[in-house]
Amino acid sequence: MSELDWVQVVAIGVMATVIMDVIGAARARLTGQKGLDYRFVGRWLGHMPHGQFRHEAIARAAPIGGEWLLGWGVHYATGIVFAAALTWIAGAGWAYSGNPSVALGFGLGTVVVPFLTLQPGLGLGIAAANTPRPWQARWRSCLTHLSFGLGLYLAAQVVVALS
Repeated sequence: MSELDWVQVVAIGVMATVIMDVIGAARARLTGQKGLDYRFVGRWLGHMPHGQFRHEAIARAAPIGGEWLLGWGVHYATGIVFAAALTWIAGAGWAYSGNPSVALGFGLGTVVVPFLTLQPGLGLGIAAANTPRPWQARWRSCLTHLSFGLGLYLAAQVVVALS
């Protein structure tokens, strides 16, 4: 077993995020429930330099130039940061183990980040408390982050096989 280099960690983060997005798109198509519009993440971030960190409803906030690109870019950068965090916390062994439990558990654990930062900032409340069906929103967030964990595992298997 060897260490993962930064190129491998970036590849794992990007691939895991792609897998999460593909699963999310399939889930949206099957259930009719749309996932997060990353344009709103860009809008939220775009308002921060002006001192606006929390919105009553991000959809009603003034649009920001380049919000779509900013939102999607930060979405993928977050996937890379999470892959690096997993590797830093668990060591490279998680990627070589062939056991999905560490990646799945870590992926599910990352749901804390949007529960405590993104959702309140967008006007949804802590852990989607201000949504019409908070437990449904929380469940969907957990499924999304669990699919990211699956993506981490699958991406690591590809990266390890190619190294």
